[in-house]
Parts: sequence; C-alpha cells; structure tokens
Amino acid sequence: MPHRLAPARRRRVVGAFAVVGAALGLTACAQAVPFDPAPFAASADCAALVVRLPDTVAELPERQTNAQGTGAWGEPASVLLRCGVPVPGPTTDRCVSVDGVDWIIDESDAPRYLFTTYGRSPAVEVLVDNDVVSGTSAITDLAKAVSVIPTEGPGCTSIDDLGEVPSTDG
Repeated sequence: MPHRLAPARRRRVVGAFAVVGAALGLTACAQAVPFDPAPFAASADCAALVVRLPDTVAELPERQTNAQGTGAWGEPASVLLRCGVPVPGPTTDRCVSVDGVDWIIDESDAPRYLFTTYGRSPAVEVLVDNDVVSGTSAITDLAKAVSVIPTEGPGCTSIDDLGEVPSTDG
C-alpha cells in the first residue's frame, strides 16, 4: 500500500515546492524594486492584502519588491503600493470611492498621484505615474485586494454631507 501524506502535511510539502520553484524562477527576473517598508507593514491585514495582489495592474506586470507589505507593477515600476502607512485624518484633498474602497488623492506632485485609503487601518498608499498609466485603472485593479482590510468609521464625505453646522454665535 503506498504511503499517503496527511492533508496538512501534503499542503506544507506542496507549498514548500511552490516557494522553491518561485524562488528559482525569480532569479532570472529583473532586480527587485527597492522599498522602505511602512511602519505597520508587518500587520496581519497587510499580509492578507499582499497575498491577494493581482499579477497585473492597469495591464502592467507585477514586479518583485524587497520589503514586506509592498507591491510594484511595470518596467520601470509605475504603480507602487505600500501597506501599513499611518491612517490619514480629515483632509480637504479630493476623496473618491472605487469599488467600495475610499481613496484620498494627493495631486501635489502631478503627474505622479498618491492614493491613500481612507477609513481603513492600516492604510494603504499607491503611487501612480499618470504619464504611464491611469490612476483610476490602478486603484480599480487593486480594490479587491485592499478591501480585505476592514473599514473603520465613515468613508469619504464632503462638506455638503455634514448638513447644517451649528453657529458658534451666542
């Protein structure tokens, strides 16, 4: 009778071969995209997000990175993701909702746009070179992976959503 591995052990063995195979395949690939990890990159939520990152974003292929909680796409890397950044507070920057994920858009370094999740902890930031790829396409492709981080509190709001603000006059 042939020896059979227990299901849990079989998964570990198959997983180990997959990791070794992936490592061998990556040795022939381009150099890793250098990153500084975000302060909360080691969180369980960032780990859950990273394993769900897509192989392509805005039709750009995924690249290897050198830091935990990160992702990159394109050659040269034109979409950069870091999970575990500090949660942003209230802002007057534009905020949009894409596929259930709210993003604050920092346009101060155009045509490079920084998208940061709003209402999720830890936060995720995505830097997009808009000369190469559409920021909307990038965050749309990343929304499913990012949505594994639970929402906390309200999402994007505008001053119009607040209703009438009480007067401070006596």
